[in-house]
Amino acid sequence: MNELDELSFTVSGYIARPPAEVYEAVADPQQLSRYFTTGGARGRLENGAAISWEFADSPGRFPVTVVEADPPRRLVIRWEGTASLAPQTTTTFEFEPVDDGARTLVTISEGAWHVSADGAKNAFGNNAGWTGMLAALKMWLEHGINLRDGFYD
Repeated sequence: MNELDELSFTVSGYIARPPAEVYEAVADPQQLSRYFTTGGARGRLENGAAISWEFADSPGRFPVTVVEADPPRRLVIRWEGTASLAPQTTTTFEFEPVDDGARTLVTISEGAWHVSADGAKNAFGNNAGWTGMLAALKMWLEHGINLRDGFYD
């Protein structure tokens, strides 16, 4: 049996929109602010950009650095990680076309935290956050509904 040396996770879901449209809903701060960053997003997710996100449920700005932007296939960001192995966690969004591009499989992976109680708490918290983001993204793009409206404040 291999010893566990870090905590990480992957969540995914299908969205009934083409990859370019789904990618844009994540990269565009105006759209992201409508369904995810309840306190607002500042700056577009593009190569080398330093942006910030705010959330009603976690007051304060979170600086986000874009490591890679490859529209409409992939986004890689880094942001502060509590109990992480490095000062920042790395989050990767992958947008895979399915059904001849009519739908998109969105996969979000993030890591890496210490194998500890604090590491687990933060990894599980972020896992729940990205799962919620995927559900909110789906509802926003497919039905124009903001699931997070009034949920945290």
